[in-house]
Amino acid sequence: MAKNNLTTVTDFILMGFTDYPGLESLLFLVFLNFYLVTLLGNVGMIILIQLDVQLHTPMYFFLSHLSLLDACYSSVITPQILATLATGKTIISYGQCAAQFFFFTICAGTECFLLGVMAYDRYIAVSNPLLYTVAMNPRICWSLVVGAYVCGISGAILRTTCSFTLSFCDNNQIDFFFCDLPPLLKLACGDTTNTEIIVIFFGNFVILANAVVILISYLLIIKAVLRMKSSGGRAKSFSTWASHLTAVALFFGTLSFMYLRSGSSKSPEEDKAVSVFYTVVIPMLNPLIYSLRNKDVKAAFERVTGRFQVFQNM
Repeated sequence: MAKNNLTTVTDFILMGFTDYPGLESLLFLVFLNFYLVTLLGNVGMIILIQLDVQLHTPMYFFLSHLSLLDACYSSVITPQILATLATGKTIISYGQCAAQFFFFTICAGTECFLLGVMAYDRYIAVSNPLLYTVAMNPRICWSLVVGAYVCGISGAILRTTCSFTLSFCDNNQIDFFFCDLPPLLKLACGDTTNTEIIVIFFGNFVILANAVVILISYLLIIKAVLRMKSSGGRAKSFSTWASHLTAVALFFGTLSFMYLRSGSSKSPEEDKAVSVFYTVVIPMLNPLIYSLRNKDVKAAFERVTGRFQVFQNM
Protein backbone atom coordinates (compact mmCIF):
# COMPACT_ATOMS: atom_id res chain seq x y z
CA MET A 1 0.00 0.00 0.00
CA ALA A 2 1.31 3.41 -0.83
CA LYS A 3 2.84 5.07 2.18
CA ASN A 4 1.65 8.56 1.30
CA ASN A 5 -2.01 7.64 0.96
CA LEU A 6 -2.38 6.24 4.51
CA THR A 7 -4.99 3.80 3.19
CA THR A 8 -6.84 2.00 5.98
CA VAL A 9 -5.99 -1.70 6.10
CA THR A 10 -8.90 -4.05 5.34
CA ASP A 11 -6.88 -7.25 5.30
CA PHE A 12 -3.51 -8.55 6.43
CA ILE A 13 -0.88 -10.76 4.82
CA LEU A 14 0.57 -13.40 7.12
CA MET A 15 4.15 -13.94 6.00
CA GLY A 16 4.59 -17.17 7.97
CA PHE A 17 8.00 -18.83 8.08
CA THR A 18 9.67 -16.73 5.41
CA ASP A 19 13.14 -17.62 6.70
CA TYR A 20 12.67 -21.24 5.59
CA PRO A 21 11.27 -21.05 2.03
CA GLY A 22 12.66 -24.44 1.04
CA LEU A 23 11.12 -26.32 3.95
CA GLU A 24 7.41 -25.55 3.49
CA SER A 25 6.47 -29.10 2.47
CA LEU A 26 8.36 -30.71 5.33
CA LEU A 27 7.03 -28.21 7.87
CA PHE A 28 3.50 -28.71 6.52
CA LEU A 29 3.72 -32.47 7.19
CA VAL A 30 5.24 -31.92 10.63
CA PHE A 31 2.54 -29.46 11.72
CA LEU A 32 -0.21 -31.60 10.21
CA ASN A 33 0.97 -34.59 12.24
CA PHE A 34 1.24 -32.42 15.36
CA TYR A 35 -2.32 -31.22 14.84
CA LEU A 36 -3.75 -34.71 14.30
CA VAL A 37 -1.96 -36.04 17.40
CA THR A 38 -3.21 -33.03 19.39
CA LEU A 39 -6.83 -33.62 18.40
CA LEU A 40 -6.58 -37.38 18.91
CA GLY A 41 -4.92 -37.03 22.33
CA ASN A 42 -7.13 -34.27 23.74
CA VAL A 43 -10.46 -35.46 22.34
CA GLY A 44 -9.52 -39.00 23.37
CA MET A 45 -8.77 -37.80 26.91
CA ILE A 46 -12.17 -36.06 27.12
CA ILE A 47 -14.02 -39.17 25.86
CA LEU A 48 -12.08 -41.45 28.23
CA ILE A 49 -12.89 -39.27 31.25
CA GLN A 50 -16.57 -39.19 30.28
CA LEU A 51 -16.81 -42.96 29.72
CA ASP A 52 -14.96 -44.20 32.81
CA VAL A 53 -16.81 -43.61 36.08
CA GLN A 54 -13.65 -43.97 38.16
CA LEU A 55 -12.29 -40.83 36.48
CA HIS A 56 -15.30 -38.77 37.57
CA THR A 57 -13.24 -36.90 40.16
CA PRO A 58 -12.38 -33.19 40.48
CA MET A 59 -8.85 -33.72 39.14
CA TYR A 60 -10.06 -35.32 35.92
CA PHE A 61 -12.98 -32.91 35.63
CA PHE A 62 -10.45 -30.06 35.44
CA LEU A 63 -8.23 -32.12 33.14
CA SER A 64 -11.11 -32.64 30.69
CA HIS A 65 -11.52 -28.86 30.44
CA LEU A 66 -7.76 -28.45 29.95
CA SER A 67 -7.98 -30.95 27.08
CA LEU A 68 -10.93 -29.03 25.62
CA LEU A 69 -8.97 -25.77 25.75
CA ASP A 70 -5.90 -27.39 24.18
CA ALA A 71 -7.96 -28.82 21.32
CA CYS A 72 -9.59 -25.43 20.69
CA TYR A 73 -6.29 -23.61 21.20
CA SER A 74 -4.59 -25.70 18.53
CA SER A 75 -7.58 -25.47 16.17
CA VAL A 76 -7.49 -21.67 16.27
CA ILE A 77 -3.81 -21.53 15.25
CA THR A 78 -2.62 -24.70 13.46
CA PRO A 79 -5.00 -24.63 10.43
CA GLN A 80 -3.75 -21.08 9.78
CA ILE A 81 -0.15 -22.32 9.93
CA LEU A 82 -0.96 -25.12 7.49
CA ALA A 83 -2.64 -22.69 5.08
CA THR A 84 0.33 -20.33 5.24
CA LEU A 85 2.82 -23.15 4.64
CA ALA A 86 0.76 -24.45 1.73
CA THR A 87 0.62 -21.07 -0.05
CA GLY A 88 3.79 -19.36 1.20
CA LYS A 89 1.73 -16.50 2.63
CA THR A 90 -1.93 -16.06 3.51
CA ILE A 91 -4.29 -13.13 3.12
CA ILE A 92 -6.59 -12.80 6.12
CA SER A 93 -9.33 -10.20 6.47
CA TYR A 94 -9.38 -7.65 9.26
CA GLY A 95 -12.40 -9.37 10.84
CA GLN A 96 -10.84 -12.83 10.58
CA CYS A 97 -7.64 -11.55 12.17
CA ALA A 98 -9.61 -10.01 15.06
CA ALA A 99 -11.61 -13.23 15.52
CA GLN A 100 -8.48 -15.37 15.55
CA PHE A 101 -6.84 -13.09 18.10
CA PHE A 102 -10.00 -13.08 20.24
CA PHE A 103 -10.41 -16.87 20.39
CA PHE A 104 -6.68 -17.43 20.81
CA THR A 105 -6.69 -15.01 23.76
CA ILE A 106 -9.72 -16.73 25.30
CA CYS A 107 -8.00 -20.12 25.18
CA ALA A 108 -4.64 -18.84 26.46
CA GLY A 109 -6.15 -16.72 29.23
CA THR A 110 -8.58 -19.39 30.39
CA GLU A 111 -5.81 -21.99 30.42
CA CYS A 112 -3.72 -19.73 32.67
CA PHE A 113 -6.57 -19.51 35.18
CA LEU A 114 -7.44 -23.20 34.85
CA LEU A 115 -3.86 -24.25 35.62
CA GLY A 116 -4.07 -22.10 38.75
CA VAL A 117 -7.33 -23.85 39.70
CA MET A 118 -5.70 -27.25 39.11
CA ALA A 119 -2.78 -26.31 41.38
CA TYR A 120 -5.24 -25.37 44.13
CA ASP A 121 -7.05 -28.68 43.56
CA ARG A 122 -3.78 -30.61 43.98
CA TYR A 123 -3.05 -28.70 47.19
CA ILE A 124 -6.44 -29.67 48.66
CA ALA A 125 -5.95 -33.30 47.57
CA VAL A 126 -2.53 -33.58 49.23
CA SER A 127 -3.15 -31.53 52.38
CA ASN A 128 -6.70 -32.74 53.16
CA PRO A 129 -7.19 -36.11 51.42
CA LEU A 130 -10.01 -37.22 53.74
CA LEU A 131 -12.01 -34.04 53.10
CA TYR A 132 -11.04 -33.72 49.45
CA THR A 133 -14.37 -34.76 47.93
CA VAL A 134 -16.23 -32.48 50.36
CA ALA A 135 -13.98 -29.46 49.78
CA MET A 136 -14.01 -29.99 46.01
CA ASN A 137 -17.65 -30.93 45.53
CA PRO A 138 -19.27 -30.60 42.07
CA ARG A 139 -20.70 -27.15 42.80
CA ILE A 140 -17.27 -25.81 43.83
CA CYS A 141 -15.60 -27.44 40.80
CA TRP A 142 -18.10 -25.93 38.37
CA SER A 143 -17.77 -22.53 40.05
CA LEU A 144 -13.99 -22.60 39.66
CA VAL A 145 -14.16 -23.69 36.02
CA VAL A 146 -16.84 -21.12 35.12
CA GLY A 147 -14.74 -18.48 36.89
CA ALA A 148 -11.72 -19.43 34.76
CA TYR A 149 -13.78 -19.12 31.57
CA VAL A 150 -15.31 -15.80 32.64
CA CYS A 151 -11.87 -14.37 33.41
CA GLY A 152 -10.50 -15.67 30.11
CA ILE A 153 -13.37 -14.26 28.06
CA SER A 154 -13.29 -10.92 29.89
CA GLY A 155 -9.58 -10.57 29.26
CA ALA A 156 -10.02 -11.49 25.60
CA ILE A 157 -12.71 -8.84 25.15
CA LEU A 158 -10.48 -6.18 26.73
CA ARG A 159 -7.34 -7.12 24.79
CA THR A 160 -9.14 -7.51 21.46
CA THR A 161 -11.06 -4.25 21.83
CA CYS A 162 -7.92 -2.30 22.72
CA SER A 163 -5.85 -3.92 19.96
CA PHE A 164 -8.33 -3.59 17.10
CA THR A 165 -9.45 -0.06 17.83
CA LEU A 166 -5.95 0.98 16.73
CA SER A 167 -5.49 2.35 13.22
CA PHE A 168 -3.66 0.11 10.77
CA CYS A 169 -2.44 1.80 7.61
CA ASP A 170 0.28 1.54 4.97
CA ASN A 171 1.93 -1.77 5.81
CA ASN A 172 -0.35 -4.80 6.12
CA GLN A 173 2.30 -7.56 6.14
CA ILE A 174 2.44 -9.40 9.48
CA ASP A 175 5.82 -11.05 9.91
CA PHE A 176 4.25 -13.94 11.80
CA PHE A 177 2.11 -17.02 11.21
CA PHE A 178 -1.03 -15.87 13.06
CA CYS A 179 -2.56 -12.66 14.40
CA ASP A 180 -0.71 -12.16 17.68
CA LEU A 181 -0.32 -8.93 19.63
CA PRO A 182 3.42 -8.08 19.24
CA PRO A 183 3.50 -8.19 15.41
CA LEU A 184 0.16 -6.35 15.21
CA LEU A 185 1.43 -3.49 17.37
CA LYS A 186 4.36 -3.04 14.99
CA LEU A 187 1.90 -2.33 12.13
CA ALA A 188 -0.27 0.18 13.98
CA CYS A 189 0.05 3.81 12.93
CA GLY A 190 -0.21 6.59 15.44
CA ASP A 191 0.55 6.50 19.15
CA THR A 192 0.06 3.02 20.64
CA THR A 193 1.46 3.80 24.09
CA ASN A 194 -1.85 3.77 25.99
CA THR A 195 -3.01 0.59 24.28
CA GLU A 196 0.28 -1.16 24.97
CA ILE A 197 0.16 -0.16 28.63
CA ILE A 198 -3.38 -1.51 29.07
CA VAL A 199 -3.03 -4.67 27.00
CA ILE A 200 0.48 -5.65 28.06
CA PHE A 201 -0.13 -4.81 31.73
CA PHE A 202 -3.29 -6.93 31.79
CA GLY A 203 -1.60 -9.82 29.98
CA ASN A 204 1.39 -9.73 32.31
CA PHE A 205 -0.91 -9.51 35.33
CA VAL A 206 -2.77 -12.66 34.23
CA ILE A 207 0.48 -14.60 33.77
CA LEU A 208 2.14 -13.38 36.96
CA ALA A 209 -0.96 -13.61 39.20
CA ASN A 210 -1.63 -17.22 38.23
CA ALA A 211 2.06 -18.07 38.47
CA VAL A 212 2.06 -16.74 42.05
CA VAL A 213 -1.06 -18.78 42.92
CA ILE A 214 0.56 -21.90 41.47
CA LEU A 215 3.87 -21.24 43.24
CA ILE A 216 2.17 -20.77 46.62
CA SER A 217 0.07 -23.90 46.08
CA TYR A 218 3.14 -25.99 45.33
CA LEU A 219 5.10 -24.61 48.25
CA LEU A 220 2.22 -25.64 50.51
CA ILE A 221 2.07 -29.03 48.76
CA ILE A 222 5.80 -29.60 49.36
CA LYS A 223 5.35 -28.60 53.00
CA ALA A 224 2.46 -31.07 53.38
CA VAL A 225 4.37 -33.87 51.64
CA LEU A 226 7.45 -33.41 53.84
CA ARG A 227 5.26 -33.80 56.92
CA MET A 228 4.12 -37.25 55.81
CA LYS A 229 5.71 -40.06 57.79
CA SER A 230 5.33 -42.73 55.12
CA SER A 231 7.76 -42.67 52.20
CA GLY A 232 5.14 -44.51 50.14
CA GLY A 233 2.63 -41.77 50.91
CA ARG A 234 5.13 -39.11 49.86
CA ALA A 235 5.81 -40.92 46.58
CA LYS A 236 2.08 -41.32 45.87
CA SER A 237 1.42 -37.66 46.65
CA PHE A 238 4.29 -36.59 44.42
CA SER A 239 2.92 -38.63 41.51
CA THR A 240 -0.45 -36.85 41.77
CA TRP A 241 0.98 -33.40 41.07
CA ALA A 242 4.21 -34.06 39.16
CA SER A 243 2.36 -34.17 35.81
CA HIS A 244 0.60 -30.89 36.51
CA LEU A 245 3.87 -29.25 37.55
CA THR A 246 5.44 -30.33 34.24
CA ALA A 247 2.54 -28.88 32.23
CA VAL A 248 2.67 -25.63 34.23
CA ALA A 249 6.42 -25.23 33.76
CA LEU A 250 6.16 -25.69 30.00
CA PHE A 251 3.16 -23.38 29.53
CA PHE A 252 4.15 -20.52 31.81
CA GLY A 253 7.82 -20.79 30.88
CA THR A 254 7.15 -20.21 27.19
CA LEU A 255 4.48 -17.55 27.81
CA SER A 256 6.85 -15.64 30.09
CA PHE A 257 9.65 -15.87 27.54
CA MET A 258 7.32 -14.57 24.84
CA TYR A 259 5.44 -11.78 26.64
CA LEU A 260 7.48 -10.74 29.69
CA ARG A 261 10.73 -9.91 27.87
CA SER A 262 11.58 -6.35 26.99
CA GLY A 263 11.06 -5.32 23.38
CA SER A 264 14.76 -4.67 22.83
CA SER A 265 15.66 -8.28 23.59
CA LYS A 266 13.17 -9.79 21.13
CA SER A 267 13.76 -11.08 17.63
CA PRO A 268 11.12 -12.27 15.11
CA GLU A 269 12.84 -15.64 14.75
CA GLU A 270 12.81 -16.28 18.51
CA ASP A 271 9.20 -15.16 18.79
CA LYS A 272 8.13 -17.55 16.05
CA ALA A 273 9.98 -20.50 17.59
CA VAL A 274 8.57 -19.86 21.08
CA SER A 275 5.05 -19.26 19.72
CA VAL A 276 5.13 -22.56 17.83
CA PHE A 277 6.05 -24.29 21.08
CA TYR A 278 3.20 -22.96 23.20
CA THR A 279 0.52 -22.91 20.47
CA VAL A 280 1.29 -26.23 18.76
CA VAL A 281 3.68 -28.41 20.76
CA ILE A 282 2.36 -27.96 24.32
CA PRO A 283 -1.31 -28.75 23.41
CA MET A 284 0.02 -31.96 21.85
CA LEU A 285 2.22 -32.83 24.86
CA ASN A 286 -0.34 -32.26 27.63
CA PRO A 287 -2.37 -35.47 27.02
CA LEU A 288 0.89 -37.44 26.93
CA ILE A 289 2.15 -35.81 30.14
CA TYR A 290 -1.06 -36.64 31.99
CA SER A 291 -1.43 -40.19 30.63
CA LEU A 292 2.01 -41.79 30.27
CA ARG A 293 2.85 -41.54 33.98
CA ASN A 294 -0.70 -41.87 35.25
CA LYS A 295 -1.81 -45.32 36.36
CA ASP A 296 -5.47 -44.24 36.67
CA VAL A 297 -5.61 -43.13 33.03
CA LYS A 298 -3.90 -46.32 31.84
CA ALA A 299 -6.30 -48.47 33.87
CA ALA A 300 -9.29 -46.51 32.58
CA PHE A 301 -8.11 -46.96 29.00
CA GLU A 302 -7.83 -50.72 29.53
CA ARG A 303 -11.32 -50.87 31.07
CA VAL A 304 -12.90 -48.85 28.25
CA THR A 305 -11.16 -50.78 25.47
CA GLY A 306 -12.06 -54.03 27.26
CA ARG A 307 -15.74 -53.06 27.27
CA PHE A 308 -15.61 -52.30 23.56
CA GLN A 309 -14.00 -55.69 22.86
CA VAL A 310 -16.71 -57.46 24.86
CA PHE A 311 -19.38 -55.50 22.98
CA GLN A 312 -17.87 -56.46 19.62
CA ASN A 313 -17.74 -60.14 20.58
CA MET A 314 -21.41 -60.25 21.53
